[in-house]
This record gives sequence, structure tokens and C-alpha cells, in this order.
Amino acid sequence: MPLQPEFESLVSNARNGLCSGLGALLDSLYLYGSVSRGNARPGQSDLDLTVVLTRPPSREESNALECIRLDLQARHPEVSKVDFDLGVREDVLNPANLHSWGYWIKHECRCIHGTDLALQFPAFAPSRTIALAINGDYMRALGDYAQRIDDASEPGDRKRLQREAARKLIRATNVLRAAEDSCWPRTLEEHAGNFGRHHPDMAAEIGFFLAESEAPSTSSRLFNDKLRRFVSWMQQIQPAVSVRSTPSSDPSRR
Repeated sequence: MPLQPEFESLVSNARNGLCSGLGALLDSLYLYGSVSRGNARPGQSDLDLTVVLTRPPSREESNALECIRLDLQARHPEVSKVDFDLGVREDVLNPANLHSWGYWIKHECRCIHGTDLALQFPAFAPSRTIALAINGDYMRALGDYAQRIDDASEPGDRKRLQREAARKLIRATNVLRAAEDSCWPRTLEEHAGNFGRHHPDMAAEIGFFLAESEAPSTSSRLFNDKLRRFVSWMQQIQPAVSVRSTPSSDPSRR
């Protein structure tokens, strides 16, 4: 579908900035998330980009990427944040990463520059194997978020981190999907709804994180207490539903 008019300039500036700033280092560029799906909300949604490089970047090149990201974020208030998920072409095409990078590029990304690597992969059926390959890092990632929220000194930073952590947790609940599930949730609401159908006793908890993913309003202490207890609960029940996941260099998910 066409891009929403509110985000056309942002996407064009991001593409042009990365192409000119990276040159031959840039293999291909992809949109994902709400801007890609066409349901982004001006001033609230993030711009999410998967940046595939021809080789690992040097320290100087990584610094240049961060400067491009911060410049875009500062110049475009129509999004709350700009995120770059970085990958290297060799890793994306590595058969060992089929269920992480392969699925991600094929089904979650929209190519806006370069040769579309999605053409290298067949369509994937929704599965727990893919869910684990994509979100298998949730314990480490959410533990890191909790620590960063504890350490944050500015209220604005704490609220931003709570929002990001809530989104990561909601998406991570897909690792608990039932083997017979044939659909693949796209939005946070779909993730929460699918989780709630299988775990109605946790409906209030997932509802709390869904509210925080939109507009954080809880104290950081209460948020982290709920976050850690929810992750602990997931750890306790996951062995009963886990399957062996494919080793991967997992792209970051927010």
C-alpha cells in the first residue's frame, strides 16, 4: 500500500541520508513496523528501519550511522523515535539464520532501496520456531530494560524506556503461542489479544503493558516490579511450550 502522506518526507530523507552517508557500505534498506504497514500515528509512532550492510561497519562508520539517526529524529517530529536495526548481507542470507533474518526480511520488511533480499526466501508458515528465533532474547533484553529504567535520572527517559520495554514484552509473548495457531499477530493489540485467549488469567497484566506501550503513566518502580514478575512467569511456563530454535544473529525487535 502507499505510504501515508504524513511520513513520505521522513522516509525520503532517511533513504537519501543513508545512501549518501554510507555509500557502498549500504546493501539494502527496509521499512518495518507501523509506517511500513500504513497505520502509523503522527507524533506517536516510531520510524523503524532495517539497514543491511555489505560488511560489518567500522567504529567511525557506526558513529556516522548514529549521527544520521539522531539528525533524522531531531528534524522529524512526526515520529517519536527513529530506530535502525543493523544487519550484514552475509548474515541475512546465512541458512543458519533462516528463521530469524530470513523470516524477518521476507514477512516484516518493505524494501525501499537496493535489491530486495526477500526474494531469496520462500514464504514462511507461522510457527513457534520462528517466534523463538525472533524473540528468544526476551529475558536478556527485558532485564536490560529494567536496569536502564532503574538507572534513568530523567523522567522523560524513564517513560520512553517503559514504553519500549512494554512493546518488547508484548511481542515476546508470541513465544508462548500454541502449536495449532495458524495466524501471525502484527500489531501490539493482536499480540495481546492472542496471548489473552490462551492465558485469560493474565489478561489484566497484558492489558497493563498494552496501556504502558501507548502512554506510560506508572511509576518506574511499579512498572519494573510488574515487568520482572511477568518475565519470571514466562520463564516458568515456557519449557512446556518451547521448541528447539535455530541459532541466529537475531535482529533487534522493538
